[in-house]
Amino acid sequence: MTEPSYLAAVRESYDTVAADYAQLVMSPAELDPLSRSMLAVFAEVVRSADRGPVADLGCGPGKVTAHLADLGVRAFGVDLSPKMIEVAQQAYPSLKFTVGSMTALAIGDDELGGILAYYSTHHTPPELLPVVFAEFHRTLAPGGRLMMAGYVGDDVHVRPTHAYGGHPVSFESHLQAPDRIVSLLDRAGLVVTSQLLQEPGEGSKRTVATFLARKPEPPMTS
Repeated sequence: MTEPSYLAAVRESYDTVAADYAQLVMSPAELDPLSRSMLAVFAEVVRSADRGPVADLGCGPGKVTAHLADLGVRAFGVDLSPKMIEVAQQAYPSLKFTVGSMTALAIGDDELGGILAYYSTHHTPPELLPVVFAEFHRTLAPGGRLMMAGYVGDDVHVRPTHAYGGHPVSFESHLQAPDRIVSLLDRAGLVVTSQLLQEPGEGSKRTVATFLARKPEPPMTS
């Protein structure tokens, strides 16, 4: 499979900002109460279901991966940026981190008990979201759970030139409406079980949406 062209820009940009990103991005303990609660709910759900390990896709410097592990989840991290993976592995040597793309995961079918995509799908062009969501469905075990969180908007396209300490970046962000995300997850065979919308407030200029979904189990046969 040919790598989508946008991934090179994302990889290079996050390699450039990795060290400063790790310093500037909040740890889960510093998040607002609702965001912390949703991570705790996800951790409880995947622990209870016990369908396999949990992949933190777009894990960055590994802070959220480590938080899941602290909550008793068998979590590992995957990120497109080799530099981010280096930072994560140095910070959390007891956890597993690998370089990879959520467009073509090096993970077997039905292998994961859960997937966390935490502020990590917004760089994907809208027309390629079905590819990403199909990978989520393929790698999740029946009964496996997905949590996605990130900024949403009415087809908003953002092209920053500098980020995270003023470094030059070439990635783009695509913010989709929550209803469209739910529709695409449904088409991929993932059932959305809950949504949380957090309107812009102090410290945030954009609406944040969190989705919990599951991969259905096959019907029982008599």
